[in-house]
Amino acid sequence: MAKVVVIYSGGMDSFTVLNHAIHAGHDVFALSFNYGQRHVRELDAAAEVCQSLKVPHKIVDITAMNSLMAGSSLTSDIDIPEGHYEEKSMQSTVVPNRNMILLSLAIGYAVSIGAEAVYYGAHSGDHAIYPDCRPEFVKKMNDVSLIANYEPVRIEVPFLHNDKTEILAAGLAMGLDYSHTWTCYNGRDKACGKCGACVERLEAFAANQQTDPLPYE
Repeated sequence: MAKVVVIYSGGMDSFTVLNHAIHAGHDVFALSFNYGQRHVRELDAAAEVCQSLKVPHKIVDITAMNSLMAGSSLTSDIDIPEGHYEEKSMQSTVVPNRNMILLSLAIGYAVSIGAEAVYYGAHSGDHAIYPDCRPEFVKKMNDVSLIANYEPVRIEVPFLHNDKTEILAAGLAMGLDYSHTWTCYNGRDKACGKCGACVERLEAFAANQQTDPLPYE
């Protein structure tokens, strides 16, 4: 049984990755980050899931990084754009260098606990907007991670070439309950149904001929 770290936001993609790693028989350690995101409800969802699955879980506060990297609508006082991820307006949701920072911290954690890999949930639907979800970024980060420490750590991205519809299909095939996830960029009581995250999520459920269990405004 291999020990692995899963970067777990509490959203539907990382929820699927977490369960994918568990179903593969790995000894999973979940790692979540509070970087000042508005949709902090994701972290509550992550904590509840890990508690129910009895998966060791750390939530790390890295909000101090926002004093260096302002300008994202996810962390600053900027309106969350509505519409599809393919629209240029969604670029305001980019947090500069986020995945390199999160992966670096996760790799350090992996080395400290003797884990051989770090999993994260980048997928093909992110490629156009988020440069740190593209295959070439993943390859380079993996190359660096294998030589950055005396203990090589692999970067595993099981759904790198899949879209959200295919990720959801994989999760449904595992019998996963997506009411235990949160996706909406607006941190309100109900999901807005209008931001890019909600639109893509709803499209994935519709494509799988399923109804999203989350409540919407």
